[in-house]
Amino acid sequence: MTAKAFITGVAGLSLSEDEKAFLGNERPWGLILFARNCRDADQIRELVAEFRDVVGDLSAPVLIDQEGGRVQRLRPPLAPIYPPGAVYGALHAMDTEEGLAMARLGARLIAADLHALGIDVDCLPVLDVPATGSHDVIGDRAYGRDPKKIATIGRAAAEGLLAGGVLPVIKHIPGHGRAMVDSHLDLPRVDTPLETLRETDFPPFKMLNDMPLAMTAHVVYSALDTAPATTSARIISEIIRGEMGFDGCLMSDDLSMKALGGDFGDRTRAALAAGCDLVLHCNGDFEEMRAIAEATPELTGEASRRANAALDRRRAPEALDIEAARIAFAEQLEKATRIA
Repeated sequence: MTAKAFITGVAGLSLSEDEKAFLGNERPWGLILFARNCRDADQIRELVAEFRDVVGDLSAPVLIDQEGGRVQRLRPPLAPIYPPGAVYGALHAMDTEEGLAMARLGARLIAADLHALGIDVDCLPVLDVPATGSHDVIGDRAYGRDPKKIATIGRAAAEGLLAGGVLPVIKHIPGHGRAMVDSHLDLPRVDTPLETLRETDFPPFKMLNDMPLAMTAHVVYSALDTAPATTSARIISEIIRGEMGFDGCLMSDDLSMKALGGDFGDRTRAALAAGCDLVLHCNGDFEEMRAIAEATPELTGEASRRANAALDRRRAPEALDIEAARIAFAEQLEKATRIA
């Protein structure tokens, strides 16, 4: 069976009968989990298995936002607390190689947490370049303010996830760091000249254009379009696919965010028409899910090729003594904190 071009959330800890019927009929490409879906390890494994069984694909991807810091859906006792991106940036400033090693190891340990639960896609790394005075929706999630440094640390984190059998999602392409408002609540507008964007915001994504998956930004860049990147054919074609050279699978950010206008069918059609391969809907609202599914076609053509190519990059985790690695990671973090 061919999957449809959307990723969905669900409401709770297990699938309701309505959700089972919906998922079986509509066959979304993937599932994204949030804290509301996670109580304990056995329950998460059961939910993941139930989703894959209902959609008829035992390898269907399951996603989560597990960055560390503020954005960490799994918390103790399900998973340790990991530092936000800014901490890796600070470690990198003290010792470049140690900072990269820690970013890679932190992501590798996150991958171990996720893989054990059947989760195989993590919406990490954050490649946004924060600007002075911008909204703190990115803030310490970023690795710093230097594009090359962000790209270098972001690659280390992506490599850590891949080594642990989990696919990374680079976000928020082509850059959310200049947003003055939170796109969960309003539509950000960036009036920065295109040449400046090319010098600062775009480079981290261009330098990681070989990654399997990327997530768009619900941000208007007035130098390029009046529509936000998620629904801008020009930005996706000319900037993301063209200048940045990203040929991986492109998903929208969450369509339920208030940055986007129109009903959910309109949002879905606009994102797919602009060039997103997949649309993402997170909040588990059943009526919204149905509206999105009704407007979403089956994955075909280049979108299907890119989605399949992304999944083909999943592999078994590389050997690692996880407990020893956790001890080493914690010790190095503590040491760096004392020095700082």
